[in-house]
Amino acid sequence: MTVRSWLYVPGDRPDRFAKALASGAGAVVLDLEDAVPPAGKDAARAAVVDWLAGPPVDAQVWVRVGTGERGRDDVDAVARGARLTGVVLPKASTRALLDRVHEQLLAAETATGRAPCSLGVSPLVESAAGVLAAPALASGPRVRCLQLGEVDLAADLGVTPGPDGAELLLARSTVVLASAAAGIAPPPAAVSTEFRDLVAFEAETRRLLALGFRGRACIHPAQVEVVERVCRPSAEEVAAARDVLVRLAASPGVAVGADGKLLDEAVARKARATLGLA
Repeated sequence: MTVRSWLYVPGDRPDRFAKALASGAGAVVLDLEDAVPPAGKDAARAAVVDWLAGPPVDAQVWVRVGTGERGRDDVDAVARGARLTGVVLPKASTRALLDRVHEQLLAAETATGRAPCSLGVSPLVESAAGVLAAPALASGPRVRCLQLGEVDLAADLGVTPGPDGAELLLARSTVVLASAAAGIAPPPAAVSTEFRDLVAFEAETRRLLALGFRGRACIHPAQVEVVERVCRPSAEEVAAARDVLVRLAASPGVAVGADGKLLDEAVARKARATLGLA
């Protein structure tokens, strides 16, 4: 399933888990890190583990675990959940972290009879070190996609992003480039705290898609509809992509599009990507 929207939900609010699924998000991320105060983390972990033991659901279900030793314990606690798709790793900046989590997940898969490497990992790049390590992270074991934590990253870099986010352009392009080079899914764009002015949120999301992001992380259900609509190719785009592939199949090597321009493998690759997103 193509994931366009990733809806983050505080792990200490189990009353919102079902609501998050009903939002239409492609992935629900139960958050055990920043969204939960220190005093509530043990109870949040217990609530998430209990919920993960339920029957399968339509959306992907990820858990953002903590950092350090708490993160290690979080992975062990959630990894056997039948609903779990994978874990989001905050503050990721080393390949060693991915290797350690890989071994933890492999042990859980063996114990529960799941296929090896069926559980995924999504490293969250939130520091200068993480940006520079993006190629190594993208090629790590189990990595389905990178994500970008821009609030922490801006603080680490000492920058104040403006309306167009130009101050973070290098970091954004780096995670897109690293993902493409590693052959993994393009990253979803980072979260925005704007959930009231959805027109502004949509405009920003479109700008991020132009940079190579596919999909976006959300913190409010109202954002999900916008992301799903903006990131899903239109009927016209789907029809055009199919036309390109039909023309190339009918005339391998040299084909001409409906606009009179030559078609090649690069155009075909873009067409296939469009159909995949659809």
